[in-house]
Amino acid sequence: MWPTRQTQKRDIASKLLDFSANHRQLPGIANPLALDTLSMQFVASLRREDYYRLVQRTAIGPRRADPNNDAFDAERAVAHHVQNGNLEEAAWLVFLMTHLARPADSGWLRLRQIYGRLGQGIWTWDVVAADPQAFADWLAANWQSVGGKFGNHRKYESLDPASNRAFGKVLATYLDWIGAEGHTAFFARAVREAGNDPGTIFDHLYQGMTVLSFGRLAKFDYLALIGRYGIAPIHAGQAYFRGATGPARGAKLLFDGNADSRAEPDTLQDRVGELDGVLDVGMQVMEDALCNWQKSPTTFIHFKG
Repeated sequence: MWPTRQTQKRDIASKLLDFSANHRQLPGIANPLALDTLSMQFVASLRREDYYRLVQRTAIGPRRADPNNDAFDAERAVAHHVQNGNLEEAAWLVFLMTHLARPADSGWLRLRQIYGRLGQGIWTWDVVAADPQAFADWLAANWQSVGGKFGNHRKYESLDPASNRAFGKVLATYLDWIGAEGHTAFFARAVREAGNDPGTIFDHLYQGMTVLSFGRLAKFDYLALIGRYGIAPIHAGQAYFRGATGPARGAKLLFDGNADSRAEPDTLQDRVGELDGVLDVGMQVMEDALCNWQKSPTTFIHFKG
């Protein structure tokens, strides 16, 4: 798989072995198949980061940003709005992408149909922010006509307005968190409050996020996307193991040889920080690769969701 990435995979594997031999033992890769699989997961995660950079490298036309056009693509839609200076719409789409997520079978169908008002317009940020109740009322009246489904990590969410996690309730808390002045002002204020370090700003936003049903993973994913698109000058400075399941299990498997070890989150972060000092892939890649690796430690599976 990915012939052009074989050199990168070998380099990562070599660094993992060197780290295990000379810095801290990594019992999780004692099996050569585990080493190969983890190296491939790092490559897959790095490819995802490269994809977001590639998407933004060329001009994106408006068809890609129109949910009622067959050419619509959520990732490119965000890039289109960033390229055209509409950071409010870009950030709004990032929220929709995070909350609805993308299952492997139906893709962005659910996002397209909600964002595109089932073919009857577009629920833009300006429209929703000006009258969120209109959006909530529309969704309450039409939610059973919306196709697709939530992504795997958001499978407990619901469009049913009677649900405790109804989309309208989630949206209300998101609007409260961002504030009446919108995303640009919100993120600018975060920079002023937290300082100029991208990891510190990320953490400031992460710790302060009060969006209903956004747990550790949704907060991490939302902020990671905000940073990838340059909507705010942020990136993850840590993997946020406290409250994590998959990434924490991956780190425990790698460092302790046991995904169910009792290693504390701060200990895992220290160890992962040491390893990233050698691999230099960043915490977003580290978190993603470890999470995917622990699902299938000796056989590579390309997780796309």
